[in-house]
Amino acid sequence: MTNSESAGAQASSKIDTSVPHSARVWNYWLGGKDNYAIDRAVGDDFAHLYPDITIVARTSRAFLKRAVTFLAADAGVRQFLDIGTGIPTAENTHQVAQAAAPDAHVVYVDNDPMVLVHARALLTGTPAGSTEYIDADLRKPESIIAAASETTLDLSRPVGLILMNILGHVPDLDEAVSIVRRLMDALPSGSYLVTADGTNVLDGPAFEEAIGVWNANAPLSYHLRHPDQLALFLEGLTVLEPGLVPCGSWRPSADEDPALQREVDEFGAVAVKP
Repeated sequence: MTNSESAGAQASSKIDTSVPHSARVWNYWLGGKDNYAIDRAVGDDFAHLYPDITIVARTSRAFLKRAVTFLAADAGVRQFLDIGTGIPTAENTHQVAQAAAPDAHVVYVDNDPMVLVHARALLTGTPAGSTEYIDADLRKPESIIAAASETTLDLSRPVGLILMNILGHVPDLDEAVSIVRRLMDALPSGSYLVTADGTNVLDGPAFEEAIGVWNANAPLSYHLRHPDQLALFLEGLTVLEPGLVPCGSWRPSADEDPALQREVDEFGAVAVKP
């Protein structure tokens, strides 16, 4: 048995299939297969209350693809730090970045053993680039930066920091803002922040009700925020056009599925450190 297989077996033995898992439910909404009956049941209950959640998941992934493509192809970024990896599905950060720039280096960060096992098994980089995985907690940004710089990142060069649907899992807004600032403070000038999270301005009551069901059934809560609150993550940075907007409205491509350009309660932005 290989080390990866051994780690996978150990992680599998610790998986509680009676409790929904945010990464597995998100995987289900994206059409993935790495989920269990409890994840599908809660995912369906959520979608019954808020049918647009599958569109939210898809527009979020499409926004990530467009933003990372921009950073790699147009902004010349060759290093990416993706915190809150989730279970790999399709068009992950390294795939998108290395399609535009084969020499791109990507560091994924998560603190869930199951997610990390999936990542190590399924995510591989190009020969010219690299893909690394770090077991670390979002709430310890200094540890993340230290580990990433020891293995992959050159902090004398710009980094693309990816924080997708992860800050909503930090209940206290001040703490979430502090985490972002500490991460960006550690990165050099010319680094970018790509971030998006669920909001409560377009379909607030329905989304809030569905989130309530999630929070009552899952160990890791999620908190919708007004775009004005999400804007606090961008303070001190130069926000690129079109600003903080519904993800489907951030530079949509002409050949994209029109469904992915709908305005739903998922706002995202890309900003650069001066």
